[in-house]
Amino acid sequence: MPRISAKNQVTIPVNVLEEAGLHAGDRVVIRTLEDGEVRLTREAEDPFADAFGVLTGKYPTGYLEDLDRKDDER
Repeated sequence: MPRISAKNQVTIPVNVLEEAGLHAGDRVVIRTLEDGEVRLTREAEDPFADAFGVLTGKYPTGYLEDLDRKDDER
């Protein structure tokens, strides 16, 4: 029987994850229900949110800020 650790963590049994179709790295949402119940569900995919950061490291440091500054000067 899993227990809540001192770090407030719980290990979910592998068979439960398999039955739910969840895998390591999946994003999940955790909601409280009533009477001590908690619901863990896979986070709905959001392609827009996933796109944030896709260009990180593609431009030299300060490049985008310089473009913004030049745009403001116009």
